[in-house]
Amino acid sequence: MLRRLLSIGLVLVGLALGGLLASNLWLILSAGSLSADPGRLQPRDVALVLGTSHYSAEGHTNRHFAGRVDAAAQLYHQGVVRHILASGANPEIYYNEPQRMLEALLERGVPAGDITLDYAGRRTLDSIIRARSIFGQDAVIIVSQPYHLYRALFLARAQGLDAQGFAAIAPPLRARWTVELREVLARALAVLDVYVLGTGPQLLGEPEPIRLRPREPGVADQASRRPDLATGSAG
Repeated sequence: MLRRLLSIGLVLVGLALGGLLASNLWLILSAGSLSADPGRLQPRDVALVLGTSHYSAEGHTNRHFAGRVDAAAQLYHQGVVRHILASGANPEIYYNEPQRMLEALLERGVPAGDITLDYAGRRTLDSIIRARSIFGQDAVIIVSQPYHLYRALFLARAQGLDAQGFAAIAPPLRARWTVELREVLARALAVLDVYVLGTGPQLLGEPEPIRLRPREPGVADQASRRPDLATGSAG
């Protein structure tokens, strides 16, 4: 009896692992295009930057965060996008991802008038849906690290959002392996959210369409005066 139960358990574990790997492979293959080269992207009005904590668990600046804001600023200064939508979580007064992104983007020379904050981007799914339904965008460039972009692009396609992915610089593997491991589970959940659960955003609200400012003369040439942004360095 024990042997039979053990065999059944092993079969169930094998099926679960197979489903996990299959859903990841299918999501990655169907996600769409992403690139680390701005020159390979079609210009869009808005870059959607997906939020993450400003600090790591060790209390240092989170290199995922730095890579994303560097990449977003690079797109802006090279004229690939005209506006940045910074979307992240804001669950309490002492934790505010969009505000931290705003501060970092201002430090990198992006004008406040060309930045919109989405305080209700609690999950990647929420950020994607809100970019279209709240902020009125039909086509965006999504900014994050490559392993996160696959899921974001998959969700964007499922929501009818025309999205390209701009890959921000990622930390070394030794500093990100736990994040990548969690992403394997998150991808499987994304497939369930889209095709089984029909999950929606936690918060919506009234539409707040992004209003683009006229481009300032010479804005596309600013990156040449900022070598750190021109190369996309995460610092």
